[in-house]
Amino acid sequence: MTPYEVATTLGERNGFRLELVGGIPVWELFPNVRHQRAVDRIRASIQPASRSETVCSCIHLADVYVRFPDGSLKRPDISIFCGEPEEQTTAITMLPEAVVEILSADYEAKDLAIGVPFYLRMGIKDILVLDPETLAVSHFRPAHSVATYTSPVALTLACGCTVTV
Repeated sequence: MTPYEVATTLGERNGFRLELVGGIPVWELFPNVRHQRAVDRIRASIQPASRSETVCSCIHLADVYVRFPDGSLKRPDISIFCGEPEEQTTAITMLPEAVVEILSADYEAKDLAIGVPFYLRMGIKDILVLDPETLAVSHFRPAHSVATYTSPVALTLACGCTVTV
């Protein structure tokens, strides 16, 4: 087992999630009930857009490790893929088309200051961030300014999926 795998296993046994972003370890407590309910509600809304020109199966997974090309490991709250990732017992290496993050108190910087710029560098086409306290939804896309909405809002993603955040 690598030192990272040992740390991840020990962290998870004690209620912590570990991500490795650009070589920097980032620890976070497991999500609370409100956070998990937001994830479930959003995942239930994800589907192919009825008038989309792209063909995407809109496969969505919650809280799974994704290994990025630079070696970073992240666990987006929701990852959206156009096809089924092959990995079943290891970190997914297929890049998501979109990610959704739900902010948790005291971990806003992890998702906004670290996560959003990282996802943009990795070429993720849509990054949605929900603040459950204010109901603000921020939609980040490469080469676009951020769009801000109030939840609930239905959005069509670049991959052709719709999601209500």
